[in-house]
Amino acid sequence: MEDIEIDEVATPELEDPVLIEGLPGVGHVGKLAAEHLLEEFDRELVRRVYATEFPPQVNVDDEGVAALTCAEFHAVETDGTDLLVLTGDHQAGSNEGHYRLTSTFLDVAEEFGAERAFALGGVPTGELVEEYTVLGAVSDGDLTADLEDAGVEFRADEPAGGIVGVSGLVLGLGGRRGFDAACLMGETSGYLVDPKSARAVLETLEAVLGMSVDYESLEDRAEEMEEVVGKIREMQEGPAVPDDDLRYIG
Repeated sequence: MEDIEIDEVATPELEDPVLIEGLPGVGHVGKLAAEHLLEEFDRELVRRVYATEFPPQVNVDDEGVAALTCAEFHAVETDGTDLLVLTGDHQAGSNEGHYRLTSTFLDVAEEFGAERAFALGGVPTGELVEEYTVLGAVSDGDLTADLEDAGVEFRADEPAGGIVGVSGLVLGLGGRRGFDAACLMGETSGYLVDPKSARAVLETLEAVLGMSVDYESLEDRAEEMEEVVGKIREMQEGPAVPDDDLRYIG
């Protein structure tokens, strides 16, 4: 196969669609958020993107049928605006691959007439989060006001080290193409899959795009993770072990 191949599955008419990118990253925040949109709204698979930059593997469904790993675009109808949602299980394996794949993703978005883009992700705090804040970055300073009205915080030099991967390049390459691009990053410990952070990001997107999202299934996942977090807290707050009792177990 070629380095990048695109399967054209369907080409519906979309009205001023907004590109939503939710590929795997810190806390799987962006991926969870994007997949929740696909669960809650009517959707149609429109493109599959295959690339040699993805891991050499197939995904196997419940009936044992294998399919080559890929990224997917879905057209989504909400009560606020049409969306073009990009999801997948992997990002590129090299720097060059990130650039080439993101350029391809933006090509697809332009083909459907998208001029706005939101990259969804998480920003690690290194500790368990009690109150979830959404940080932002934009391709143009004129875009900050609407996001600040929705509760997004813009902090100097955060996230530290910048935004890597497709989310960062949606802003960088998208901005060079004329997209109004923003990255919404929910604070998360960085240690666990974080449905609560995904909800915080979606609530921000909900406010900006004027749509309404049901969160029942995401709440169920959050409750499951709360049990895990509770056990972690118990371990952190447990009694100290005397030095004399410390042993190396090989």
